[in-house]
Amino acid sequence: MTPGPLMIDLDNTTLTGEDRELLRHPLVGSVIYFSRNYESPQQLAALTAAIRDVRPELCIAVDYEGGRVQRFRDGFTRLPPMRRVGELYARDAEAGLQLAEVVGRLMAVELGAMDIDMPLAPVVDLDTGCCEVIGDRAFDAGAPAVLALSLALRRGLNQGGMAATAKHFPGHGSVREDSHHELPVDPRSLDELGGDLAPYRGLIAQGLESVMMAHIRYPAVDEAPASLSSHWIQTRLRSELGFRGVVFCDDLSMGGAASVGDYRVRARLALDAGCDVLPVCNNRAAVIELLADFAHERAMDGAERRAGLKRSAGRAADAQALQAQMQSLLSRLPGDAA
Repeated sequence: MTPGPLMIDLDNTTLTGEDRELLRHPLVGSVIYFSRNYESPQQLAALTAAIRDVRPELCIAVDYEGGRVQRFRDGFTRLPPMRRVGELYARDAEAGLQLAEVVGRLMAVELGAMDIDMPLAPVVDLDTGCCEVIGDRAFDAGAPAVLALSLALRRGLNQGGMAATAKHFPGHGSVREDSHHELPVDPRSLDELGGDLAPYRGLIAQGLESVMMAHIRYPAVDEAPASLSSHWIQTRLRSELGFRGVVFCDDLSMGGAASVGDYRVRARLALDAGCDVLPVCNNRAAVIELLADFAHERAMDGAERRAGLKRSAGRAADAQALQAQMQSLLSRLPGDAA
């Protein structure tokens, strides 16, 4: 069965009968984990195995960036926020690149041990200091540093057999509003967005696997939010930048998407704009509504691209050795490493 466009979440640490029914639906292609789905490594492995028993081809992902966005903690290595990686890079570029690669490799090793396919990382937004929801999730304020470090982190993920997801295209770092709650507006022109786009340009040139769109409106470029904009996805991302990978919409449950209409409107606009994966989180009724509404043939566009996100065989690595290397590199920085 080819993977459909909907990415759904789960309420608990085990599967319910309703979960199993939804996971079997052909329009569901992926699952996203949150902290509420985690109690222990043993429980997480059992939950993933139960999903695989229902449909082995589903892609299982998790928001897992390090710092404050790390859904599994007890039993997993505490990863630093990416700002710490950027701080080391500013002091010692070679050490910073090593740290980014080690963090990516460690993510892949520990998540892969749980049979999880991919983290939704890295954040490649530029930290201009005005966006608290991004803040220390970003490597740096400068595009050259963000590109270098995101390439290194992706290299580590790839070594572990995992794809990277650069987010939030075309750039979330210069708005004050939080798109979880409202639709931010960035008034800059396309030329002024050049720095934000530069990391994507470099990553795409190296074969970046997936991108997550921003629920942000850039009225000087297009009136629609970027996540629902064929101009941003088809013209800028695919045609101009040459991106051939998977396009994730950001969560359609977020306030930044709600401004355009109900879930059916949001999902149709996202599909029409060119999104391949539509996350719908924290609203099971909306998932059920969308599954009843979607036209199967239309929603299968992008199935081949989505199938490419599944975890592949990575190079064997010792998690403890990676942990030690990470701590050694972080010890070069003042203060609490994590």
